[in-house]
Amino acid sequence: MRTPFRLSTAILAVFYATQAPADDWRGGYSLYGTSGIVEMPSAFVRPDAEIGMTLGGFENQQRVSFNFQVTPRLSGTFRYSRLAEFSGLGTGDLYDRSFDIHYQILTEGTLRPGVAIGLRDFMGTGIYSAEYLVASKTLFPRLRATAGLGWGRLATEGGFENPLGVFADAFTERPSLDFGFGGKPSFDQFFRGDAAFFGGAEWRISDSLIATAEYSSDGYARETRLGVVDRETPFNFGLSYAPASDFVLSAYALGGTDLGLAATLVIDPKDRVARSGFEPAPTPVSVRGRTAVTRSELEVQDATAASLLAEGIVLQRLEIAGRSVRVRFANTRYRAEAQALGRVARVLTKTMPPHIETFVLEPTRAGLPLSAVTIQRSDMEVLENRSSAAAQSLARVTIAEASAAVRKPDADIEASAFEWGLAPYYAVQLFDGSDPLRGEYGLQADIRYALQPNLYLEGTARYRVSENRSGARVSDSTLQPVRRNIAEYGRAGEIGIEDLALHWYERPGQSFYSRMSIGYLEKMFAGASAEVLWKPVDSRLALGAELNYVVQRAYDLGFGVQNFADLDGSYDVVTGHGSVYYDFENSFHGRIDMGRYLAGDWGATFALDREFANGWRVGAYATLTDVPFDDFGEGSFDKGIQLTIPVDWAVGTATRDRVDVGLSSLSRDGGARLNIDGRLYETVRDGHVAALRESWGRFWR
Repeated sequence: MRTPFRLSTAILAVFYATQAPADDWRGGYSLYGTSGIVEMPSAFVRPDAEIGMTLGGFENQQRVSFNFQVTPRLSGTFRYSRLAEFSGLGTGDLYDRSFDIHYQILTEGTLRPGVAIGLRDFMGTGIYSAEYLVASKTLFPRLRATAGLGWGRLATEGGFENPLGVFADAFTERPSLDFGFGGKPSFDQFFRGDAAFFGGAEWRISDSLIATAEYSSDGYARETRLGVVDRETPFNFGLSYAPASDFVLSAYALGGTDLGLAATLVIDPKDRVARSGFEPAPTPVSVRGRTAVTRSELEVQDATAASLLAEGIVLQRLEIAGRSVRVRFANTRYRAEAQALGRVARVLTKTMPPHIETFVLEPTRAGLPLSAVTIQRSDMEVLENRSSAAAQSLARVTIAEASAAVRKPDADIEASAFEWGLAPYYAVQLFDGSDPLRGEYGLQADIRYALQPNLYLEGTARYRVSENRSGARVSDSTLQPVRRNIAEYGRAGEIGIEDLALHWYERPGQSFYSRMSIGYLEKMFAGASAEVLWKPVDSRLALGAELNYVVQRAYDLGFGVQNFADLDGSYDVVTGHGSVYYDFENSFHGRIDMGRYLAGDWGATFALDREFANGWRVGAYATLTDVPFDDFGEGSFDKGIQLTIPVDWAVGTATRDRVDVGLSSLSRDGGARLNIDGRLYETVRDGHVAALRESWGRFWR
């Protein structure tokens, strides 16, 4: 009679052994690249802002998933899948794109389970279309259980009449899915038709090893009917191994017939790959003594310019008046303007005469003064070695509007007017409708000639050694091919001009900025562009307007224009947008652009990004215009995900370089906007109050 008691005690001992708090146990990633067990979802969420990139699948289906924990409770997923023999044995493969959304309604409590609701493949072809309501609970420090109710694909095993039918008869039937060109939400499908239960458990064997088991309500009904997938049981089992916090390897037994494998790369954009910067240490603050060497103002200027240049900062102007000095400079090295400000202030403690007490620092971009940051020299001397130096110095500085005058640099300050570079390049096109990876490689030459800091000629040319973009899938559309024929631009063995334009920036008045550009503005269009921006230095709101006249360039990327037979000539268009920008206080940035696009369509683009202090940015956008979905073609309307990865985050060396990645399904004509570098909002905002405050922790670095 004592054996059952001893056995249950032993089982409990295993669960409690080497106990770790439940908060330390992050939810796992499923084969769909989302929080889940094997293929079923769970109610757990990933840590805030975490990015998970999963490559997984089994014999007939492979999936690449990008999951982002947008807020502590909300996550979104973009998925690219290969479905072998999609229409039956011996038929071709299908490459499909889908989006998921997962929201945790209730967090887990002492007795209360966590509860989440989700939509799977809610805006695509609907192949994986499903909805769910799920609850998960940590029963013991090493055991978690999940139970849920699914609809759509998650009700193809063990389905029963929809309990939501008691509220409305419409919930009892799930209409046949007519996704048309895809890419739009299938509202008439959500939570309709049969429902089914699913559930599972996760057992944390050790800190790095987790075993999973689930009852799946996805019977792979379409695939088994076509004979391309076989399922003998609804039970799936898995084993996940995480040798480090940023990498997970998983193996699964699926339905009694298939072996599944998955690998997940976990990125925390709030953390750094390089734990500390490798850039040289800043100049120590020089405390004023009783004696000092007397130097002329020109000698002071030369010494300051040389010291700043060693820091990757170009001195543009230096003015001494009474007990203050005003310094205008261009930061070419540090991603955060706050770090450049700190470096400049340190140098000034060394080079300025002892009577100078006030430093007025004016960072510039494209020759535009962004702000005037006033720092007291005595504060620099007192705060340098304090543990709370960043917070205390921020409390003591003032950030105001810079002078609207864009002045020529002092004649005595030498700065290189001509810059050039030659390097190999590799351009990638991800997740094409018929191939997950296309690209080209070759040599790239860049030039930049500054007539003045705010007036410069800039261009890029490429020699393509090899490319496989020519066979890229082209979106069907009745519109002028302003984007879908991009694969025609540039061929292997040819030299092409990517862009070559003259840019002029100005400050027409207080809080106003302007830009004019003329030339070969981007790969596909040449012409003229004008822009104006209203952005007070202390405002989170900005308003902008842009007007462009452009003509479509020749396919050979030379100096000519392309003639189209149906137009009996070239294609030109006037485009323009009014823009509203807002910097929310929770690291989110919103943008709305309203106006006319390259194909002559009218509409608006809505974008929302989340940006982190270390430079990472993750965002999504959608453009809706007056082009009907049928005329737009596959995808119905333009949408996508954008990533910005700062290079210094990965290498630890100070640099302003970054990698921009766009995840979208096809090159489309509807909602296409001119791709021009150097738009005003992104040019000026890093030197304004909100951005400086958010990155001020780097002031003393």
